[in-house]
Amino acid sequence: MRVAIAGAGKVGRSIARELTQNGHDVLLIDKDAANVRPDAFEGTRVLVADACEAAALEQADLAHCQVMIAATGDDKVNLVVSLLAKTEYGVPRVVARVNHPKNEWMFDESWGVDVAVSTPRMLSALVEEAVTVGDLVRLLTFRSGQAELVEMTLGPNSAVVGKRVDELTLPSDTALVAILRGPSVITPSADHRLEIDDELLFVAAPDQENKLEAVLGSN
Repeated sequence: MRVAIAGAGKVGRSIARELTQNGHDVLLIDKDAANVRPDAFEGTRVLVADACEAAALEQADLAHCQVMIAATGDDKVNLVVSLLAKTEYGVPRVVARVNHPKNEWMFDESWGVDVAVSTPRMLSALVEEAVTVGDLVRLLTFRSGQAELVEMTLGPNSAVVGKRVDELTLPSDTALVAILRGPSVITPSADHRLEIDDELLFVAAPDQENKLEAVLGSN
């Protein structure tokens, strides 16, 4: 997969390193030459350019990338890059970093963003996930709010403890995608029986979350 990343700060560099190690063709773009020294990114291509300029994106051959990641520390830049990538070059998947929570509302399809990643929101969700049992926790938003990755850790009073997966009556537009049990990640099958302290991961439409919580809640 060909991936272009705008922004070679700590976030952009970390993403580039991880994707390169996973075998993807990665191009890292930054206008500061000091941030994209070729010798610092083994296996990752680099381009010294301003990703907000069409000429730079032409040079990056963005039209042949499957993913554009706008990962700079400036929300305005990330929005401009996202819009150009989607509208001018038709990049199938655009992921944008949200630096300031007050700007999160802008990171949607009108700006070409398929997935908005808000660091403050993710940290908050991870803290909730770590300390919350018996309540639904929203971890991540997909496709501009069309679906959510949500988690619940089953407490001893959960109505579904002891039930098999095929006995769950889940709301529409909801799917159980994984069961985390101790160190194991379990792909759910019909005969898996749910236990206390299981962490259940669902992808669900936002308007179904209350119904899902009611299904999984206390007896």
